[in-house]
Amino acid sequence: MDISVVIPLYNEEESIPELFEWIKHVMAANHFTYEVIFINDGSTDASWKKIQEISNQSSNVRGLKFRRNYGKSAALYQGFKKAQGNVVITMDADLQDSPDEIPDFYHMIIEEGYDLVSGYKKKRYDPLSKTLPTKLFNATARKISGIHNLHDFNCGMKAYRLQVVKNIEVYGEMHRYIPYLAKNAGFSRIGEKIVHHQPRKYGNTKFGGLNRFFNGYLDLLSLWFLTQFGFKPMHVFGFLGSVMFFIGFVAILIVGATKLMAIISGLHAPLVTSSPYFYIALTMMILGTQLFMAGFIGELISRNSLNRNNYQVEDEI
Repeated sequence: MDISVVIPLYNEEESIPELFEWIKHVMAANHFTYEVIFINDGSTDASWKKIQEISNQSSNVRGLKFRRNYGKSAALYQGFKKAQGNVVITMDADLQDSPDEIPDFYHMIIEEGYDLVSGYKKKRYDPLSKTLPTKLFNATARKISGIHNLHDFNCGMKAYRLQVVKNIEVYGEMHRYIPYLAKNAGFSRIGEKIVHHQPRKYGNTKFGGLNRFFNGYLDLLSLWFLTQFGFKPMHVFGFLGSVMFFIGFVAILIVGATKLMAIISGLHAPLVTSSPYFYIALTMMILGTQLFMAGFIGELISRNSLNRNNYQVEDEI
């Protein structure tokens, strides 16, 4: 199979039939063998009914319905598990991504040797509440990830070599930083393609600006921390704990030595506990010990959650 198109969706009943007809036309014009995998992320409208209807008309359609809304990362994770095509294309279901871009994405992966190609919506039709956080996310993501050639990490339209999607784990809300996940998995050939962004035809956007602003930064910090210390938490917690304990221990020695020198010199020596430095030093030693133990416990439980990607599937085509 040449191409798998993975489409996560939530309450997009109006656009699904039109989107599939558009994809079908593009595939037929380019003689691609393909499948379209719709992941219904707990929609409350007739989205699943529309998917069932077009699956009855075409053997190229596959579908998965979540029992409730889990988010885009969960939908992509399941779609990647099902995908079989040599090239996997992801796109949103709201008709703002153009299927006409698919052949160029395919050739960039197959002929130019990219592992991942991310779309870049240079001209956007989104509200300011969505575009401003996106610009801030992308600037920070480029700095932290070291992938400086990408302008838009969060563009829904991307193309992947099949091996990429089978070797990365998208969880939580990490779909925003899939290029970073791919890079960490050893897929370094990451490119970008300017794509046409169309105005939304039906309904309203499902993503709020402020929510994306805060969650995006938290997700990026989590990903950076897991990348740097996920398999070696003792390296950060143990180091910080050891430094704090050492400074506190030295401070205690200084306080004790000051009192001892005063006694030897025959001067009045106040109680050690009357000095604020004693309590500061003691607090640092306690915090240092706790940080050290946190690093040790982190080593034991690091990335061993068995239920991270356990999603309830109600129906499947």
